[in-house]
Amino acid sequence: MSTPDDLARDRASAQALLEDWIANDALRRHCRAVEIAMRAYAAECGEDVDAWGVVGLLHDFDWERHPTLEQHPSAGEPVLAQLGYPDWFRRAILSHANHTGVARETALEHHLFACDELAGFIHACALMRPDKLVGMEPKSVKKKLKDKRFAANVSREDITDGADEIGRPLDDHIAFMIAALTPHAAELGL
Repeated sequence: MSTPDDLARDRASAQALLEDWIANDALRRHCRAVEIAMRAYAAECGEDVDAWGVVGLLHDFDWERHPTLEQHPSAGEPVLAQLGYPDWFRRAILSHANHTGVARETALEHHLFACDELAGFIHACALMRPDKLVGMEPKSVKKKLKDKRFAANVSREDITDGADEIGRPLDDHIAFMIAALTPHAAELGL
């Protein structure tokens, strides 16, 4: 018999849920990028790679149906509960958004927050480069961070706060994310 913790590690079920709830390929790629980054950080931290990856994959699963801060990710949490995802899993997803008021306490929660906005920003930066992710360096990402018009919807504060929360210098966090995402560039449209 399957337990909630088993479901939290079941990538096939998570992928099916994601595909059922998200039609937009760009949003699917974003969720996959966060999954990749979370798996890499879990491996580095000695944490559960599958659980961290599935949390990353599903962190924005409800965004297409509930695309406002008032709804996301709060409206998706009861769906995950009904499906049998454990409390710690749902709490991590709620905590990735500051507006929910769910304080980040665990390494999983801090890393999800740290990976979310930066994954999207790195993707936007890569789209502007001829070689996409190949050869991308933190200094070029940081230069784009200073341009408030570039990817204007990405919170620069969340990116810097995320690096602080996981105890990494921003340059190291950016380099880690680029290194994690680069082997998956084709899958991510990069």
